[in-house]
Amino acid sequence: MDTTNVSEIVLATDGTAVEFPIVVGGREVRCVLTRDALEQCFWLPSNADEARLLKAFADGRNRIFALAVRRAMQTKTDSLKLTASDFER
Repeated sequence: MDTTNVSEIVLATDGTAVEFPIVVGGREVRCVLTRDALEQCFWLPSNADEARLLKAFADGRNRIFALAVRRAMQTKTDSLKLTASDFER
């Protein structure tokens, strides 16, 4: 199954999330990871600027993408919103 990651990662215009696409099974899925998830699960300080937010995303990229791919394969949707609860074990 194709799980190619596209490198287009952007901060949402309101600063509350990181948006990124993944490709799963030949289809593109638009993903949104909330800032709250980065704060709760990836050690992002609550007062962090855009550069630090994107660094926290980059640091957790493998885990974030793995979860996004799993969810995309399960739901067969074209968009996903990942929150802190998605990373709870």
